Amino acid sequence: MSYVTVNQLTKRFGDNTVFENIGFQIEQGEFVTLLGPSGCGKSTLLRSLAGLNPVDGGEIWVDGENITHQVPQQREIGMVFQSYALFPNMTVAENIAFGLKMKKVPAATIAKDVAKVIALVELQGKEKHYPHELSGGQRQRVALARALVVKPRILLLDEPLSALDAKIRKHLRQQIRDIQKELNLTTVFVTHDQEEAMIMSDRIFLMNQGEIVQQGSPEAIYTHPANEFVAGFMGHYNLVDADKARQLFAIETDWKVAIRPESIYVKEAGRQYGSHISAPQQGTIKHHQLLGNVIRYGVEVSGCELTVDLLNRSSERLLAPGSQLELLFNLNEIQPVRA
Repeated sequence: MSYVTVNQLTKRFGDNTVFENIGFQIEQGEFVTLLGPSGCGKSTLLRSLAGLNPVDGGEIWVDGENITHQVPQQREIGMVFQSYALFPNMTVAENIAFGLKMKKVPAATIAKDVAKVIALVELQGKEKHYPHELSGGQRQRVALARALVVKPRILLLDEPLSALDAKIRKHLRQQIRDIQKELNLTTVFVTHDQEEAMIMSDRIFLMNQGEIVQQGSPEAIYTHPANEFVAGFMGHYNLVDADKARQLFAIETDWKVAIRPESIYVKEAGRQYGSHISAPQQGTIKHHQLLGNVIRYGVEVSGCELTVDLLNRSSERLLAPGSQLELLFNLNEIQPVRA
């Protein structure tokens, strides 16, 4: 049996079924992300693992133990919320120590363990500060330390970075991943941010309408989407119907196909292309977006608008709306997708 096993889990709120007969396995030390749009059931599933939402059917097993009907305090699971949930009248050290005090751990052990996790999350010197004296990123690190200090069997993270600004968010997500690897801590992370999931995860469980529609490594999900929803949710795929695919790519297909924006090239004069590259198709630039090191173009080709990502090598190469160009398609990267 895997370290975490979920069998046929069902959760309802009145007449609303959030998920039904959902199942998966997680290995010890794995970092798994529940990814999906708002309302798909990912946070409810996380709270069910924590025992905060009683389930209506199925089982949850952790390390060979059935915890389905245990109260949260018995599960030895740490949870970090988006809202920090710190006690405003307690210092950083007191907030972190709270769970250990509830477990009646000796004071000397508490002091030692709190000092250890404060160093782990890089909050040295902030021990006597109160939450209102900290930045958002520091408060979230206090919440993380509070979850870690009780040595949980599993760490659950419910969109803990979504309220932070971009720079702090990037730093903290790397810090979380480094700590998780150092402790070999089985972790389940909830986000609706594809980039975050791709960077942090060993495996992604992509959810939609209460179902896990695809699970696998970030690379596998990104390069081989299981269906239209996955292709549309991950990586700004271009979805092309069968008739248009036969016209554009000269391939035989009865399915819609998906191709990533970075798998479409602009033909360069004098350059030789391999047999896996399609014949050129004339296109017209409709609009563009500057995304830092990438320029994202909307290009109309044979009545179909495609998204094309090109590296921003030079401002002089920025192509204006109305510009004509020839597009080439990497045929090896075209994926048939089902509805």
